[in-house]
Amino acid sequence: MADRSWDDDSEYREAVQQADRATRFGWTAIAGTTGVLGCVLIAMAVMCVVAVVACLYVVATMNS
Repeated sequence: MADRSWDDDSEYREAVQQADRATRFGWTAIAGTTGVLGCVLIAMAVMCVVAVVACLYVVATMNS
């Protein structure tokens, strides 16, 4: 205690910086997960549209 003053808040600053890093990492993980899920959803929608168009094409060629 003799070598540190009573108003030394370096430990507090370190804790705040660590919390900021953890928060940034958390938001990055959330954004990344949301982005990946969005891309998967778009890819699935496109595949469904392609499947419907392919089925319609097969039905149309069978009837002609």
